[in-house]
Amino acid sequence: MIGNPDTIAAACREISHGTLDRARKIITTDYPFTPFSSSGRQYTEHQKTKIFLRDGFIDRYSGDRLVFPGALRLLSILMPEEFPFHRNWKTSECHFAFWQLLPTIDHVIPVSRGGEDSETNWVCTSQLRNGSKSNWLLEELGWSLNDPGKLNDWDGMINWYISYLDDNPQYLSNKYIYAWYRVAILETTT
Repeated sequence: MIGNPDTIAAACREISHGTLDRARKIITTDYPFTPFSSSGRQYTEHQKTKIFLRDGFIDRYSGDRLVFPGALRLLSILMPEEFPFHRNWKTSECHFAFWQLLPTIDHVIPVSRGGEDSETNWVCTSQLRNGSKSNWLLEELGWSLNDPGKLNDWDGMINWYISYLDDNPQYLSNKYIYAWYRVAILETTT
């Protein structure tokens, strides 16, 4: 169960009886405030791709397959009406696949909860699940950690991305496409 409604009810009863100090003590003892902090971490495309490949482009929380960021963005360039992208991810103008299928890095144990900011605590997940998980622990959400995927089964379309751009280098003039291409080449050939 997330939260502690019985503690809240006990505190409310004390407040109704005019004993605010007892209510404060109940909250402090049984349901203390623990602030979460956000350090606004940023990862390089290289770090992200390394984790995406390690985890086989699988959302480690759901087991769903995810798609290499460059491939999704390239689709939006090739099919802007059918697969639109908005630089601020405006939901009325950006295909929902960017939330569902775009991989990102998450800390299994949030740094704000004492987790390390290291590869051993990083997993691949979707933007959607990363936002949903926030600063919660897996057991608080009733989630579990799935095994990594196998690149032989699903490569997140990274090899298609490389191949398509090798055959169509004119798209490499786009900075975003080029940055992910460069990393894809580096990470898949090392």
